[in-house]
Amino acid sequence: MKTLRTVPGSLLAAAPDLRDPNFMHSVVLMVAHGDDGAHGLVINRPSPITLDKLAPAHALLARQRQVVHAGGPVGLDTLQFVHRVPTRIPGGLELESGLHLGGDVDELARFLDERGEAAPADVRLLLGYAGWGAGQLDDELAGGSWLPANLDPDWVFDPDTQGLWRRVVRSLGRAAAGLEDLPPDVSWN
Repeated sequence: MKTLRTVPGSLLAAAPDLRDPNFMHSVVLMVAHGDDGAHGLVINRPSPITLDKLAPAHALLARQRQVVHAGGPVGLDTLQFVHRVPTRIPGGLELESGLHLGGDVDELARFLDERGEAAPADVRLLLGYAGWGAGQLDDELAGGSWLPANLDPDWVFDPDTQGLWRRVVRSLGRAAAGLEDLPPDVSWN
């Protein structure tokens, strides 16, 4: 059996029948996928948490009311961020097409403070991540639980998080035609 692998900066859309509440209709930005496992960030799940509640001791972050997205069910004590402003927030890891993971937190704070409500157009804050053990994601890909997709960097920052899963599935073309309209369970029809 051929092993499917994702690359950093690619996307995974949950298959329509993936009913795990952590991943139903989710879109995952892949960060790493190797022999020892995989790591990604769910990018289309806004949470009720805002940054000021997560970082009350940081002088600038404590003033920010930006929404923090649920990046996945693992490491819920880990704040991560993805951005496309590496000249403003240095030190991040480039994933793909100018999209960066992490960077200098104090520069992030200054950027958010300066940009205010416009910051989410260039920065997505995430709490937690999606993680898979050795071979686990390989098995899930082979079983059809995930639909690999190419990245459009604008999708990461799209404010229409509810419609993102459908847009990603539609981007797969004929191979996935009609999947975006299927409910997770056909008995829901």
